[in-house]
Amino acid sequence: YCLIHFYKRRSMDRLCGLFPNPVKAVAAQEPVAERKLAAAATEEYSCEFGSTKYFALCAFGGVLSCGITHTAVTPLDLVKCRLQVNKEKYKSLGNGFKVTVADGGTKALFLGWAPTAIGYSAQGLCKFGFYEVFKNVYSGLLGEENTYLWRTSLYLAASASAEFFADIALSPMESCKVRMQTSLP
Repeated sequence: YCLIHFYKRRSMDRLCGLFPNPVKAVAAQEPVAERKLAAAATEEYSCEFGSTKYFALCAFGGVLSCGITHTAVTPLDLVKCRLQVNKEKYKSLGNGFKVTVADGGTKALFLGWAPTAIGYSAQGLCKFGFYEVFKNVYSGLLGEENTYLWRTSLYLAASASAEFFADIALSPMESCKVRMQTSLP
């Protein structure tokens, strides 16, 4: 206990040495200009909740987040799919990476990247964009007070509705990707 206070005291003494006179009299300070704060930087960069621009930005965020992340893990997904299909050749995850690189080089790890990028970008677009749309639609049906009272159920219903359409958008490309990754090289 005493050592802790000793070290804290020494650190504070060094820190205070950097600022020889940190406290000034209130009268000596200059008056601070009044600030006007706003949530958005300017009107031209802002968008209203529920506007078409808002939904488009949410959808674009979904395209970026889902498309980029799923495409980045394509090598892991490729080896996982091959492990599921051919357990004799691909014995473990590490072995699967080694066998894939030995068979086709490093570029073979990215087999199926295009349908992954397209499919998961479409899924992200629907998931993020439709979630906000359904939230807006369902809250309009419930009314302001019921929206607040049942907000968790509303978020669940909006999420489930969006995911339904997102999975429909993903399915064709996911099927194509799995067929590419699991067919014999």
